[in-house]
Amino acid sequence: MSHVANELSTQPDCWERAADIASGRRDVLPEKGERTAIVGCGTSYYMAQAAAALREEAGHGETDAFPASEFPRHRRYDRVVALTRSGTTTEVLDLLAGLRDAGVRTTAVIGDAATPVTSLADELVVLDFADERAVVQTRFATTALTLLRAHVGAHTAAVAADGRAALAEPLPERLVGCGQFTFLGRGWSVGVAHEAALKMREASLSWAESYPAMEYRHGPISVSGPGTATWSIGESPEGLAEQVAGTGALWVAGRLDPLAELVRVHRLAVAIADGQGLDPDRPRHLTRSVILASGEEAVR
Repeated sequence: MSHVANELSTQPDCWERAADIASGRRDVLPEKGERTAIVGCGTSYYMAQAAAALREEAGHGETDAFPASEFPRHRRYDRVVALTRSGTTTEVLDLLAGLRDAGVRTTAVIGDAATPVTSLADELVVLDFADERAVVQTRFATTALTLLRAHVGAHTAAVAADGRAALAEPLPERLVGCGQFTFLGRGWSVGVAHEAALKMREASLSWAESYPAMEYRHGPISVSGPGTATWSIGESPEGLAEQVAGTGALWVAGRLDPLAELVRVHRLAVAIADGQGLDPDRPRHLTRSVILASGEEAVR
């Protein structure tokens, strides 16, 4: 079994642990009413998008999400939360150093406490039980999102139950055979849809894209047809399933919590990778962390 296959299977257990510790970390996570930005790179950026939407939906205050490399340093925030599994990503470290010099309060949610980020962030939440050996992120990302979700009161026991259902259900053979995937989300699940597409690209080299669900009719539906799949991560707009069926594409309805749907995507990506003889633990051109030489621009 690959590392990523093992790690994705432990996600419901990790979510329960993250939800349990969330209440004890209220002092280092954004207070209700604080103007907050959540940042990350790659997978962590998409989790930041989902977390920001969840926080605003819960009425906890204005919340933005940015790739660490694109953070608008002219804006003022009460707190910036950085999501970083490795604690070594150059863009995140550079941003935290700049925010420290500017006097902005920062919190880092990390997978490894023995990393440079610990000297740059004001506060830490260490999710070492969710750290990973695989390059492709699964459980750390969803566990970090669960922490922030529980912090704003949007997590329930049903999430882990759905996650275990997603691990137990067989994947439809027709889905495994598709050559192109489109993932759709609404509200906070837009970020999850973006992450689903990234996982398919990283782990299985599949052609994948993602959109807010209502945007799908505004052009992207034109690429759907036989041999493609359109997957709704969460609630879908009325009538869209019928429109997708009319193209000949496979429609996948999101029946489970969006995080559990992402677990299904993780399993699919690994299944396709295995079928093609790929190593999902070591995707081509990727490393566990992007560490840039001085002056080098990010490539991911």
